[in-house]
Amino acid sequence: MNKQLPQERREELMTLLKARFEKNKNRHAGLDWTSVQAKIEANSDKMWALNEMEETEGEPDVIGYDAATDEYIFVDCSAESPKGRRSFCYDRTALDARKEHKPAHNAVEFAEEIGIELLTEEQYKNLQLLGKFDTKTSSWIQTPAAIRKLGGALFCDRRYDHVFVYHNGAESYYAARGFRGLLRI
Repeated sequence: MNKQLPQERREELMTLLKARFEKNKNRHAGLDWTSVQAKIEANSDKMWALNEMEETEGEPDVIGYDAATDEYIFVDCSAESPKGRRSFCYDRTALDARKEHKPAHNAVEFAEEIGIELLTEEQYKNLQLLGKFDTKTSSWIQTPAAIRKLGGALFCDRRYDHVFVYHNGAESYYAARGFRGLLRI
């Protein structure tokens, strides 16, 4: 798979990301766009992943900087779970277990294909400190192996101004459930 974006799309994406960065300064107080842009432009595979996040309507934005690894942290900041990543079951095992009415894909493999990670419970809760996300939808999150081994998977949402963590069979899928991703650059 070619992970190089045409120059015109690279420029469009950078313009869009910069505008979102400047509009939502509360998500990344103290960070400078010039440094973020330089990191993105130096990593074409990461730029491709950001584009995939954008194309699936995730509205990626910087939510932090990890000084230990010298990486900026991007997360899907769309108000609701990204439209282009909904109606997926949790993982390949769950998808293979469905005998009929199989969804088009699964969250874990799709995230890997576009180069991002599903959020952990802690990351999801930290995102919710920056705004109100998933008030009408829900998002799969990384599920501990012990839960997954028993057939379950975890998802989160925000209702009644509170963040909830739930469980469901990993093979389930719903039109209002997708997943949010994280990308380190």
